[in-house]
Amino acid sequence: MKIIFMGTPDYAQNILKTLITTQDMEVVAVYTQPDKPVGRKKVMTSSSVKILANENNIDVYQPSRLRDEDIVKELEKIECDYIVVAAYGQILPQEILDHAPCINLHASILPQYRGASPIQQTLLNDDKQTGVTAMKMDIGLDTGAILKIKKIDVDKHEAVGSLFDRLTLVACELTVDVLQNYDTLSGVVQDDSLATHCKKITKANGEVNFDDAYNVYNKYRAYTPWPGIYLKNGLKLKKIKLVEKCSENKSGKILSIEDNSIIVGCKKGTIEIFNVQAPSKKEVDIISYINGKRLAREDTIS
Repeated sequence: MKIIFMGTPDYAQNILKTLITTQDMEVVAVYTQPDKPVGRKKVMTSSSVKILANENNIDVYQPSRLRDEDIVKELEKIECDYIVVAAYGQILPQEILDHAPCINLHASILPQYRGASPIQQTLLNDDKQTGVTAMKMDIGLDTGAILKIKKIDVDKHEAVGSLFDRLTLVACELTVDVLQNYDTLSGVVQDDSLATHCKKITKANGEVNFDDAYNVYNKYRAYTPWPGIYLKNGLKLKKIKLVEKCSENKSGKILSIEDNSIIVGCKKGTIEIFNVQAPSKKEVDIISYINGKRLAREDTIS
């Protein structure tokens, strides 16, 4: 079967790699987001999907607007049996949806967490289960009929990197399964009344305070390494652990100093801090940090 693939980040790259290496599947074209300037020197950088496609001599297209008439006409000239979409970053116009069945791999149990950051939202809400949904796309955002869902359990201490890797493996397996068995699958219409949404993550999402230890820890799980979690003064909490989530304390109060960590009180609950990073400084262990600031037990870290 011939496939047009659309995707941009590492999640998509792994799915593309699976399609390239699966027998009887031919990726005839790849669509990915335009190269972007990265780092302080603003070096133009290709997506991991583009790099993989180039390595395998697959034609790459990088339109800024997939909806433009000339872009649509160009795609319609490419013969394919399916269009597979994974974290592409653009909504497909109706003309492309009509060109071939468009299958999207979304990293949540739809209709839960439609949108840009489902894996992070799973951790923010401390869900015990998540999964990947394969759906036949329509004109909406993650609203298409569900073809198949594969679920996995989430460990209470699992962070975004680990969950991302596991869901990527699930998505790769599910993609091949759905393509090979597409004719036997009946799409199930989503119940919009059960839908929830998640937005694109920005750096501002990483700011935390010491109001609720449980919320701080779940943000740490969801936002490490990027955008990370940090206090209002810019101090990044690089390594922490939830101690408990029920006690009542003064916000930010150092309750005890251990060998390589400190216990900090929140208005609700306590956390253990191991490593921090002050603005424009290197990451250090918390004991070195509080010694440098001459902070002791009963003082406030903020």
